[in-house]
Amino acid sequence: MGIKLAISGASGKTGYRVAEEALKEGNQVRLLIRPNSHLPDNLSQCDLRRLSLADETALDEALEGCDALVLATGARPSADLTGPARVDALGVRQQIASCKRVGVKRVVLVSSLCAGRWLHPLNLFGLILVWKRLGEQALEQSGLDWTVIRPGGLNDREENLEKEGILFTGADCQEDARIPRRLVARCCIEALKTPSSIGRIIEVTSDPDLKRITLQQALKTINALAS
Repeated sequence: MGIKLAISGASGKTGYRVAEEALKEGNQVRLLIRPNSHLPDNLSQCDLRRLSLADETALDEALEGCDALVLATGARPSADLTGPARVDALGVRQQIASCKRVGVKRVVLVSSLCAGRWLHPLNLFGLILVWKRLGEQALEQSGLDWTVIRPGGLNDREENLEKEGILFTGADCQEDARIPRRLVARCCIEALKTPSSIGRIIEVTSDPDLKRITLQQALKTINALAS
């Protein structure tokens, strides 16, 4: 039996894939999107809430009754350099606060490889990696059952993914490899089903030559190497 899962940023390229993968697993999904955002047609019949993250009442109502939240919100590169601060730090904090108010305990955050690094080209877009790390830290300190997924460079490739392996590592182990958004979405759903992922930052990249393993298997290896 599935869970009732809220997905914020569900109109984004990663977010709508999270929604699709959640539905495949038999979950009930509630999609949280901006007022003017558009969804793919195959998600148009889902429970949909259009809101601003700054609207506490609307956010609380959207999360009420949900078992978990996947935060797939993220600032997009633009001329507005305040976006990363508003979305990746403040926006994450607003959603965490709402989860605590309404009793949503389980949260998965989609962040980014190299979060927290200052010397990185992505920081030309409003210090985006710095703000992403502040969002991660807010979640780590929240008291919720959290998992952070840090994907590498994202692409929209959909072909041959069933044969592609994922490299799962702990924090600050990877730098520049890539991963399709579809596989990131699957990682989020897998994390929700993997209790040992709670309290972990998990970096993910992929390669067709990698052996396919589960997140649970990977975490056992990560723990063994750390002990």
